[in-house]
Amino acid sequence: MKTILVATNFSKTSDNAVNYSGSLAKLFKTKLVLFNAFRLPVHASNTWLTVESMNKLIEKNKERLKAQALSLAKEFNIEVEYECRYVDLERELDLLMKVHNSRFLVMGMSDKSIEQNLLGNPTTTLISMKKFPVLAVPVNAKFSGIHKILFACDLMENVPLRTLAKLRKIAVHLKSDVTLFYVEKKIDELRTDNKILEHIEKGLENVTYLYKKVNSDVVIEEIEKELITSKSDLLVMIPKKYGFWESIVHKSKTRVMASGLNIPLLSIPID
Repeated sequence: MKTILVATNFSKTSDNAVNYSGSLAKLFKTKLVLFNAFRLPVHASNTWLTVESMNKLIEKNKERLKAQALSLAKEFNIEVEYECRYVDLERELDLLMKVHNSRFLVMGMSDKSIEQNLLGNPTTTLISMKKFPVLAVPVNAKFSGIHKILFACDLMENVPLRTLAKLRKIAVHLKSDVTLFYVEKKIDELRTDNKILEHIEKGLENVTYLYKKVNSDVVIEEIEKELITSKSDLLVMIPKKYGFWESIVHKSKTRVMASGLNIPLLSIPID
């Protein structure tokens, strides 16, 4: 059984992501798994703690997570599991995704800030890892169904069918319309490239979708405009892979969008 894994630290941002995940789990008729990577409070990390004191803090955290799980199960009428571990979040998630057979990871996204643009945050870090789908939920995003999906992609990269299949499953299950927002290639050129069109049509079979174009030099601004115009409920992007030196000087479009949206962003890595 596929599950939805959501990371929480009991902040306002992550609480909103948890509630959003509850709605998704109910819609997908699947299990929700809450995960908390326990970290010592600032005041406690500056003092010497006994093993007993440490265990008490962890148990207190587990009880808080358990209460949140029980509340979600009752509110959304879904099955909810929970895990709390004293581990590094980024290192543990790969294992958790496999153990729980999760279709994607959900994390909260704070408001846009200069610090986020320069340094990123845990959510943008996980997106950049490109190992599994990550759904970034902005702190002010509220679930009211996902009727329209905007898929911003670069067809020059020829998106794999397995990646399109993940989007197709989501769109079919949610009965969503999909707008493919083409980047770096004009629609007139696309219509003469039958192989690319056949590839997209095969990958999104039984999905209602339409084509739109955008110039690459203003892609971020155009995506933001299109989100407003189309009244999309979800933005889907595929993070590009860069070499070591390129990654230092290049700012990912997916990362930029993930730190300044009002609707959730689903990042699907290329298999």
